[in-house]
Amino acid sequence: MAADPEDQAALSYRLVIFDFDGTLADSLPWFRGVFNEVAIRHGFRTLQPAEFEALRGLPSREVMRRIGVPVWKLPIIANDMKSLMARDIASIKLFDGVPEMLRGLKSAGVRLAVVSSNSEGNVRRVLGPDNAFRIDHFGCGVAIFGKAARFKAILRHAQVEPALALCVGDEIRDAEASKASGIPFAAVAWGYATPESLKDHASVALFERVSDIVPTVLGVEAV
Repeated sequence: MAADPEDQAALSYRLVIFDFDGTLADSLPWFRGVFNEVAIRHGFRTLQPAEFEALRGLPSREVMRRIGVPVWKLPIIANDMKSLMARDIASIKLFDGVPEMLRGLKSAGVRLAVVSSNSEGNVRRVLGPDNAFRIDHFGCGVAIFGKAARFKAILRHAQVEPALALCVGDEIRDAEASKASGIPFAAVAWGYATPESLKDHASVALFERVSDIVPTVLGVEAV
């Protein structure tokens, strides 16, 4: 059923652009598990658990510098990670409450997008057909630092002004891409980066729970 135009006019945001890994999908444990395998294969530093945890509080470029990953190697490493995730896809699940959150936004007339460096195939498989059907725009396979351009393309396609869109992500680079696109940014506290590293970048909110997202987008009080 289509949302009432008057209800849509009352929305705080008409388009929500989600990051995928660490925002919708609980893939951080998997990432930890394959990190050293990928590091050995591509010649960058392996990490002990405490080192890995410390890097979660740093911007992506600083993480790359500390582990010794040159920019030119990023596409090769990203492709390898996507292949490994496809291999292990059955072990990766959505965070609790994500299906209900997507359904609530969609039923209110909010357009939904996913922008990710992951492959569209991996994203769709983890979402499952019902959740994937609710996504209006997929922008997948994006370069690590290429999200801003994809955000702008989705804004044009959706015909939504930047101020009426909201980016929801779990990394500082998501916030940086949002700022470069003129889109308000909300961070999640359950993803790859630490909440402490994200709080100064979240112009709208730092969501502590998945259930906090719908009230913010719809402009209503949380229950």
